[in-house]
Amino acid sequence: MRSWARGGRGVLSLFTSPKPFQGHIGVIQRNALRSWSELGPEAEVLLIGDEEGMAEEAARSGARHLPEVERNELGTPLVSSIFAIARKSARHPNLCYVNSDVILLPDLLTAVRQLAGRFERYLLVGRRWDLDVPEPLPKSPGWEQELRERIRTEGELHTPTGSDYFVFPRTMFSALPPFALGRAGWDNWMIYAGRHAHVPVVDGTGAVTAIHQTHDYAHLPGGKPHFRLPESRGNVAMGGGRVSVFTIRDATWRFGPEGLVRRSWREAGLGRSFEAALYAGMGASPAARVTRMMLHPFDTARYYYWAARRRAGRLLKGRPAPGTRR
Repeated sequence: MRSWARGGRGVLSLFTSPKPFQGHIGVIQRNALRSWSELGPEAEVLLIGDEEGMAEEAARSGARHLPEVERNELGTPLVSSIFAIARKSARHPNLCYVNSDVILLPDLLTAVRQLAGRFERYLLVGRRWDLDVPEPLPKSPGWEQELRERIRTEGELHTPTGSDYFVFPRTMFSALPPFALGRAGWDNWMIYAGRHAHVPVVDGTGAVTAIHQTHDYAHLPGGKPHFRLPESRGNVAMGGGRVSVFTIRDATWRFGPEGLVRRSWREAGLGRSFEAALYAGMGASPAARVTRMMLHPFDTARYYYWAARRRAGRLLKGRPAPGTRR
């Protein structure tokens, strides 16, 4: 077992690209940042980007601020750039991308040590707890236990479709498509890419406490949820189409009461387990997309119906319709 897996030196570099530190979003991002900063000397925190208040919050919390990041034509940060910056700048052997509104607790480090001591390559993901946190976290001792009690009484475990953190050795994910950050699709692709690379994809829900602080979508164009924005459709297309839309249900390992175990096909169901294995093996190829269309004819018809309506709407407005990819 590696010495750093036993805590001999730093274990984990957490990185994110926050939104501007304004209003309620500012409050919950400070809460998240504080929780990461309190993980101790085995972890470091990287804030990537140049949004309002980021430099000040990095200085206040002891995080490292890396302001340069590539953006798309709409000004949205690119996931590929964020990951490349983190890989180049991180001091520790394992990386953790985490959304900037998610509180993490020390059980994350315990899970990472166990995985890093067992696997050369892996991807750790997990479900989150949704919780209303309108105020700053208390500074008094015992705040973590109080938060765990609030999760038990007020929290709601999110469905397996949401992925808010990804932990992996820094040698992995060296080339990502130019996904738009904060839009749907790229997080699904991460799970698909782990399966396609034949590495253990681990559902950490039973071991890692991830708390998503609920908020509105006022920071997004038109106040729309991210999955309704055109950039989300672009992310799915860049990832290879719907064949790359994997969820936590498609993990191959999980943490449970008995520890780290292989996941049974029964947990996702025989049909989905077969499909996930098929797409992961075939890759995001034309053959895989045709296979999915044949397996899901009604879903395919609905998809192309709405795609045609979007094209017609764009043509009526005098704008060219972008290509679609299934």
